Amino acid sequence: MEKTNEKNTQNFDYIIATDSGCDLSLKKLQNLNVVPLFMHYTINDEIFTDDMNEENLKIFYDKMKNGDCPKTSSINTQDFYDFFKDLLKQGLPILYISLGSGISGTYNNAVFAANQLREENENNVIYVLDSTCACAGYGLMVVKASELRKNGASFEECFLEIESMKHKVSPFYTTDDLTYLYRGGRVKKGKMIIAHALNIRPILDLDYDGRLRVCDKARGEKNTYDKIVEKIKNKVIDPENQILYISHSFCEKKARVFADYIRSQVPFKNYYITNIGPIIGSHTGPGLVAAFIVGKDRDA
Repeated sequence: MEKTNEKNTQNFDYIIATDSGCDLSLKKLQNLNVVPLFMHYTINDEIFTDDMNEENLKIFYDKMKNGDCPKTSSINTQDFYDFFKDLLKQGLPILYISLGSGISGTYNNAVFAANQLREENENNVIYVLDSTCACAGYGLMVVKASELRKNGASFEECFLEIESMKHKVSPFYTTDDLTYLYRGGRVKKGKMIIAHALNIRPILDLDYDGRLRVCDKARGEKNTYDKIVEKIKNKVIDPENQILYISHSFCEKKARVFADYIRSQVPFKNYYITNIGPIIGSHTGPGLVAAFIVGKDRDA
């Protein structure tokens, strides 16, 4: 299993780890001193690694545009076991922030591997946190955890802060092309045809437990963005002091328009744009944009 688990370059008391589904860049994770576990996907029975390389990401989305249908699977227990065991050589506790359990079995496999290692040695301290989110939704939790650690928060304090934060992260996704959601079985063919004909765009979010759902729809880009802005206004707390996170599936120009429009209506401190990697991109296809904010708890 290819992985990036280099030694800590700073004298921290614990390790923060995550997986490549968080959709932060590899360089940013390295700057944060966070260790990623690279996830895998298959195209035409060939296995690929989500190495968080933008050049490979372009190839991935080009393949989808040409009709390929990638498939993803959870990181298995053995891969987690090997990943955690290698990190434990540093003699430090591990906080692993996982892709949400409502989307993937990755979290459960991580918990199983962590329990196994604890049974082997009670001094092996591994906390696995279910982000109940995807993409930059848990990417921003990773950033927050790194900031807490840098500012002196203990291992327990960091875990409890991120645990209390996770349901306050609300995502809003939209796309003008339902072809890929249809291929993945999330949209029926008839609805896709009607939506394309009438320029109707779905708005998706996550429920309290992190399950993806369609929460609204609108006709045209402007109306869609207006509805998302209203949802953000109803949820966000203290936008002046937070970063708006925007993810996109290889449509950066659209993402910047989306980010600028939201920020023209809601006074976020700034915004940060990330690519949606192959793990979620396999299901959404190119052309999707998403906004992630921190505020009131997500609805059930």
